Amino acid sequence: MTATFRRTPLAVALISTFSLPLVAYAQDTAPAAGTAPATQLPEVKVVDERDSENTYKPEQVESPKFMQPLVNTPQTVTVIRKEVIADQGALSLTDALRNTPGITFQAGENGNTASGDTIFMRGFDAQGSIFLDNIRDLTPAVRDVFNLEQVEIFKGPAGADNGRGNASGYINLVSKTPLAEDSRSMSVGYGTEDRRRISGDINERVGESLGLRLNLVAQDGGVAGRPQIDREMWGVAPSVTLGLGTATRLSLFSQHIRQDNTPDGGVSAIGVSGWRNTILEGANSTGEVVNPREVDSKNFYGLKSDFEDIRANMFTVRVEHDLTPAVVIRNTSRYSKTDQKRVLSAPLQAPIVSDANPTAGQPPVLRDDPDTWTVNRSRQASYRENELLTNQTNLQFRAIQTGPVTHDVSTGFELIHESQYTPTLAVVAGQTQVAANLYNPNPNDPGVQLARNGVYTDGSTNTGALYLFDTIKLGEAWQFTAGGRWERYETDTDSTALSTVANFPTLPAGTLVPTHAEDADNLFSWKTGVLFKPATNGSVYVAYANSLRPPGGDNFTLQAATTNAAGTPNANINAVGLDPQKAKNLELGTKWDFLGGRVAATLALFSSENKNDLARQSDDSVVQYGKKTAEGVEVGVVGQVTSAWQLSFGYTYQDTEVKDGARFVQANGDVLSPQDGVAINFSPKNFVNLWTTYKLPIPLTVGGGIRYVDSQGRTTALRTATAGGDGTITAANAGILKVEDYTVIDLMATYDITPMYSVQFNAYNVADEDYVASVNNSGQRYFPDIPASYMLSLNVKF
Repeated sequence: MTATFRRTPLAVALISTFSLPLVAYAQDTAPAAGTAPATQLPEVKVVDERDSENTYKPEQVESPKFMQPLVNTPQTVTVIRKEVIADQGALSLTDALRNTPGITFQAGENGNTASGDTIFMRGFDAQGSIFLDNIRDLTPAVRDVFNLEQVEIFKGPAGADNGRGNASGYINLVSKTPLAEDSRSMSVGYGTEDRRRISGDINERVGESLGLRLNLVAQDGGVAGRPQIDREMWGVAPSVTLGLGTATRLSLFSQHIRQDNTPDGGVSAIGVSGWRNTILEGANSTGEVVNPREVDSKNFYGLKSDFEDIRANMFTVRVEHDLTPAVVIRNTSRYSKTDQKRVLSAPLQAPIVSDANPTAGQPPVLRDDPDTWTVNRSRQASYRENELLTNQTNLQFRAIQTGPVTHDVSTGFELIHESQYTPTLAVVAGQTQVAANLYNPNPNDPGVQLARNGVYTDGSTNTGALYLFDTIKLGEAWQFTAGGRWERYETDTDSTALSTVANFPTLPAGTLVPTHAEDADNLFSWKTGVLFKPATNGSVYVAYANSLRPPGGDNFTLQAATTNAAGTPNANINAVGLDPQKAKNLELGTKWDFLGGRVAATLALFSSENKNDLARQSDDSVVQYGKKTAEGVEVGVVGQVTSAWQLSFGYTYQDTEVKDGARFVQANGDVLSPQDGVAINFSPKNFVNLWTTYKLPIPLTVGGGIRYVDSQGRTTALRTATAGGDGTITAANAGILKVEDYTVIDLMATYDITPMYSVQFNAYNVADEDYVASVNNSGQRYFPDIPASYMLSLNVKF
């Protein structure tokens, strides 16, 4: 069964617009008289040799909705260019994002363990806010960087830019497309755990107006520090531009990725610094308190039969036409489809520490020998199919004069169809998964069989949107920006579920129950800013923006309102009838270009708030009053300090807080709110990112970087809090309650053998810092980051 395309008015309108690109290109492709070609990314300039080496500093983002250079953009935006990614030997989006402070990574849940890029920015989830060429990207895979020109990070709520979104902001990935200048490069690398990788980037200009580009990658091998994990993938991304350098340009580009991986369910958190468990803190049969030793971070709790197969295909058509030197229209159409199949085994929350159930009211009796301890495995299957079909039209007007005021206007409309189909595979009745030895798990243990049980979720969202952005310039010193986006969304979900006494008390347990849920509404997001330029190379600004995230906004899954046997409403953030989550951000900042424009420096104070989170009360009912905040400061410096020295630096201090969390009513009528005033889950206060390279007088470039992430806590450890005898709050101490701070140092060196050949050596975590990279919500399992490791590459330019 596959996702269906429902014939709603939005869906019909979306289909009808897909003839626009070819109709637009039917116009004469010759340059109009007096017409200048549109700026492309990256911009091609005639500059001296020293400036041409300034590859770290960006000037502008790719989106046509942003018409000003970054120094005049009243918003915190970090751009990581492909040259930084290449110097660092970064291979994935996760690797690249370590260049910006304020980002953390967490483990997935419910079969999504280590699936895709689980990203948090400023304490808020950003997983559903990743875009590819300004189009939402639903790929449930670890994203490779082989076809990325640059990575753009927009921090803080920004619903006006792309529609429904989280309080975190969003990430935009820019695909490589044909450039005006010929270039050819290839890289072959070998690294720790027998990792092998080859990639190529070939750009050719044929004649006066035809551009071709081909990007390729193939990779095979293990993961440093996780010898049982294997990652195999290949990708190809061809692109062609007709009319390159003319007034009318037609670009066709696609991307095709195949991954065949051993999925990683993580490592048991027992014994890790910051971990606690009340059972294991009890006494064993000899009356001694047990202090369990830490599990080896190389332990693999999965099974040989675990697998992950991902296929992702994307096709894009883009037409651009310069109506005049100041008016440009762009139309983009895209279809993408991703299929993911995975079977994964992971350690469960608590170890089995005795052979029999404990006596009622008494703690379990620990086995005397920890080497005999075992941990249950969770064996889950995740089959998922995503489709996207969209058409977007943008119209830019530059330098519209209305008296003493100048306007730069970007406006347009978007039609989007997104769908996700997910069948459920469950353990075949009568089977029990073999537990794993806690300290010496065996991947050759037999795995239970999984089969479809008739349960599935088939959801889709159709969206139609109109937007308008205006930058108003009053003289040379003042700029006022305002933008708004109105969108209409319609979400439909068909699903089935197996009845339980709790969810369907009137039906026999195990009955397959079909359900249908739908929701539709209008959303309006907006932003505004005031910017003052005390000098031509700097700005000071204040800005405000908001965003809205309706139910089903991330996975197109709605749930009809249900109650349990006691009549208490069941909790689900995607329940029909809930209000959208509402986020807002206030920012005061300044941006400056120094050293003749070679170095950019930024400073921003921010205050973000997210309302309408779900919060649980003492009767287990759920209300929508939750509120979380994040306040802090972010500093950035990037660019070319001298002709030989480039750097990228970032620092963030953030103070996050749960304002309205779970509430518990006591027998005496007192209301306890144990989460209020506590930091948001795993949101460190301090981040530091530094990367720098220096080109020596000999044909050798050396570089290195340091990353520091402060300690972070787990707020949800308090979610089951109750009142103690004296009325104080006590917590169930289980799992990792705190992740320790860590510092990681990376180094690189590149030796130019000839102008054509160079050898690059990247050493990661050279101090072999042992730290926790990400943790699941319960704190019972974690993912270690890579230990000391390396990659040696031969780079060729021809």
